[in-house]
Amino acid sequence: MTTDGILITGIKKEFGNLSYHTDGTLNRKHISEAAFSHPEKLKALDELVHPRVAENYSQWVSEQSYPYVIKEAALLFEAGSYKSLDKIIVVSAPEQLRVNRVLARDPNRSEQMVRDIISNQMPESEKKNKADFVVINDESRLVIPQVVELHKRFKA
Repeated sequence: MTTDGILITGIKKEFGNLSYHTDGTLNRKHISEAAFSHPEKLKALDELVHPRVAENYSQWVSEQSYPYVIKEAALLFEAGSYKSLDKIIVVSAPEQLRVNRVLARDPNRSEQMVRDIISNQMPESEKKNKADFVVINDESRLVIPQVVELHKRFKA
């Protein structure tokens, strides 16, 4: 959203020049306020972003020479990009913990903004049901051993 000229132009056209700070970084607060409380604006944002991300990802994958690659995407199911993947891993954490983590790393977002974003996503229980693997990230289990186990399985 900050390096793709086509996407930047589309976002500015749909959400205005306030979509980007003067240094070129994305104005997440402006975009969140505009999109996540207006379903038609969120749909427009998704229609701008998802095709460009898919194209960028395909290019990146074609350049890799590893036994496997991992795609991280918050809207994997919602955007339909799961259809091109061999396996699905869902990283699961309770909603309040996810909200707290976002607030800690992004001081420009309010709790309501984060909850609006979550409300526009597929419920986590449904994602877990569709997943091939679930990594628990709720601070009750270590994440790294779970990831290492998956790595071993994928390498085998």
